[in-house]
Amino acid sequence: MKPPGRLLLVLAATGLALMPGATGAVTVLRVGVTDGSQPCSYRQNGVWQGLAVELWQKVASRERIPFVFSTWPTIGALLEASERGDIDVAVGCMNVSTERLKRYRFSLPIQEGGQSLMVRRTPLALGQAIVAAVLAPELLQLLGGFLVAILLVTVALWWVEGHRNKPETQHQGWRRSFAKDFQILATGPGTNTVAITTRGHTLVLLSYLIRIVSASLLVSYVTVNVVRAPLSSGGGSIRSLRDLEGKTVAARPGSISEQLLLELNQQGGQAAIRIRPLPQVQAAGPMIMDGLANAVLADDLQLEYVLQGLDRSRVELVLRGLQPESQAFAYSPMLPRATAGRIDLAISELKGSGVVATLRRHAIGAAQNRDPR
Repeated sequence: MKPPGRLLLVLAATGLALMPGATGAVTVLRVGVTDGSQPCSYRQNGVWQGLAVELWQKVASRERIPFVFSTWPTIGALLEASERGDIDVAVGCMNVSTERLKRYRFSLPIQEGGQSLMVRRTPLALGQAIVAAVLAPELLQLLGGFLVAILLVTVALWWVEGHRNKPETQHQGWRRSFAKDFQILATGPGTNTVAITTRGHTLVLLSYLIRIVSASLLVSYVTVNVVRAPLSSGGGSIRSLRDLEGKTVAARPGSISEQLLLELNQQGGQAAIRIRPLPQVQAAGPMIMDGLANAVLADDLQLEYVLQGLDRSRVELVLRGLQPESQAFAYSPMLPRATAGRIDLAISELKGSGVVATLRRHAIGAAQNRDPR
């Protein structure tokens, strides 16, 4: 005779397997997850946690779907297991890229996500980026265009007003007098003293319009290229994905990040990117600080989670929001359409009620309580 405890477990499992659903009996679904993908899925003290895991548990509870978890080493292995039918649902924040969409079956998207780079922050990187932006040809051309336009207006004003023949010009010298009029038209104060004719006042008004337009363009350029660009590109020499050539970049095996790096190498360049496997997302900071990688490429949400527990004076995120894509669960081809439909409907309702957004905030908030490394 079986022990009472084991008998209760057998009866409970049998009851779950025969639990009535929308289409009759519901079997226990095999749900695959991968560890080390914080904050989407990870195991802590033997308990599965994370945004995707909690969302799935809410879906299963709402739809009364019994399930068991199984562990897979990488996202790539997880997707392949779903394709083979070894699992019924692959749970995680899996990017629905074009290539994956052709091969795998996905649920309704649970959220949107892009890629980001984590790099080591260098003390002089920001200053170097600002100096490079200030000395950029575009800014010099803009300043040069403004000065040339004011110069032409000054020449026209001298001809219209006859400044060359005035007594004060003869006394001061035409170069000094011309420079004074040029400064007045370029800066603004004193414009009421340089013109007395209607055409002269028209030229003064034209110089005012030139200053206004040029000032607006300069403010826009400085805001975008001198203030925001250095802060968002960071890393000193890393201002685009092409700047990764010849560097060592860590990425999770089988991830969209790794695929992106492989595509960059296939496009050719001066030097190939050395791709180093990232065992867990939380290893991003130590790998960069220990010199094992120049950068880590991963989902923006994952790196934002990791960054909360690191010293921001030593590492930073750059090139955020690269290749934004939907993220979803993956289904086995053998999963009944009725069951997949129930899961999709639950995901839609949970997104609409703000549950997914709340889980995302809680995931980042939990990371902020960790001690910086």
